[in-house]
Amino acid sequence: MAVGTLNTCRPVCLLLLAGLALEAHPEEGLDRVIELPDAQGAVYELLEEVTRQSGYLFVYDSRVVDNEQKTEIKKGAYTIRQAIHTLTGNPNLELRIEGEHILIGPPREKESTGYFTLEGRLLDRYTEEAVAYASVGVSSHPLGTVSNANGYFRLRLPDSLSHAVVYFSHLGYLRKDCELPCTEAYTGIIHMEPKVISIQEVVVRLVNPRRAVNNMLNRRETNYADRPVYFTTFYREGVERKKGFVTLTEAVFKVYKTPYNLPPSADRVKLLKMRRIRNENERDTLIAKIKSGIDACLLLDLVKNPPDFLQPDGEHPYDYVHSDLTVVNNRPVNIISFEQKKEVKEPLYKGELFLDAENDALLSARFELHPRYVEKATAMLVAQKSKNLDIVARRVVYNVSYTPWNGRYYVHHIRGDLYFRIRKKSQLFSSSTIHTWFEMVTCRIETENVSRFTSEETLRTRTVFAETHFSYDSDFWDNFNIIPPEEQLSEAIARIRSKVEETQ
Repeated sequence: MAVGTLNTCRPVCLLLLAGLALEAHPEEGLDRVIELPDAQGAVYELLEEVTRQSGYLFVYDSRVVDNEQKTEIKKGAYTIRQAIHTLTGNPNLELRIEGEHILIGPPREKESTGYFTLEGRLLDRYTEEAVAYASVGVSSHPLGTVSNANGYFRLRLPDSLSHAVVYFSHLGYLRKDCELPCTEAYTGIIHMEPKVISIQEVVVRLVNPRRAVNNMLNRRETNYADRPVYFTTFYREGVERKKGFVTLTEAVFKVYKTPYNLPPSADRVKLLKMRRIRNENERDTLIAKIKSGIDACLLLDLVKNPPDFLQPDGEHPYDYVHSDLTVVNNRPVNIISFEQKKEVKEPLYKGELFLDAENDALLSARFELHPRYVEKATAMLVAQKSKNLDIVARRVVYNVSYTPWNGRYYVHHIRGDLYFRIRKKSQLFSSSTIHTWFEMVTCRIETENVSRFTSEETLRTRTVFAETHFSYDSDFWDNFNIIPPEEQLSEAIARIRSKVEETQ
């Protein structure tokens, strides 16, 4: 694989605390003797033989163990520890037994770089469903990330935070705090507890939805940044076609973020690092170029750039309803649903706004172009396409969330998912679906010594970002917080085994 992801010889979901959870502890099971036959093959194939002999499944990072590496073993008696070290060709790997699984980690000397990694999956305690796009961060520190669509997360932290409190939060769930080393981490899964709001716990108030939205706008000066800040962000965008992987581009940006009362055009983006993965089998002319998600991420800061559904005064094309009450970080949150009026036939939005019931802050928004009219928006979304290509927008969905830090709220996570039907004009009855997405997560917030980037440092954000030239830095990516690829994307990357391109 070109990027490090969680790999298993069987589908399992375990939390890895690289550098913490994998510190050496005596494991009698690793010294158990098994009989292995003469065998040759890929590492994962021979590890499956160890599984058959021992009953243990394996969990490891693809950067630590190369699944496809060819290896061999001679017939004989081996301890499980010896068998793993022989098959992987690395006698220094750290091994740890967790239930029916053996966790394979890097040698300790390779982890003495001043960082450790917290990886795992967030699930609903009762339904076992993935908790997608949950906030993961460190209490009292401006560091964080989000879980992906399958609930997986990866948080890279300096050793100085090895005993910090890590929090997990999401709409509709109780916030979960976990002091490192985290006892629950060793069970492999972080369960989130749904928050059921009992009628006895709240005072029922009539909420005027338009007034609630206006209150949010009127309190921006109090709730949001009134001076420039720096964000260090992880960004990725990708394309899938016919449910197959086409391209994935990832980057780390330094964002000069201006106050809430300045337009998004005043923000500046500086490219720090970048990498790109392509499916060599998908280099054909069918792939249209979708407008850059970087510019979209700046525009989707809804507090700085209120769209029409956040400006409900006067003659307005939307209907609003106070649809529910939920909780975020153990605080009550009003859910305001909105949808364009039936007589409006243009491609406007429908969705939900999540407003803190106590301070009126916008915490999150989920919205999409109205399904009845989304096709009319195609021209606004596609930057380039082949002349022999017909392309039509089918679904466009956005998610935006904010996080509190030192009494103010800052953009935390932005994601856009765009689906198109695509067809060659010469093939009247044959079409396929393209899914393109982009997302940006704020990993660090800095409020001191903030100054605007020079024009030479500033990245052009309205171009097709995937075509940007860059130099690949393999060492950098090991120590930065990224969003793990979703299961489907991860499997596709593993299958095609594309390399990260190193362009000039």
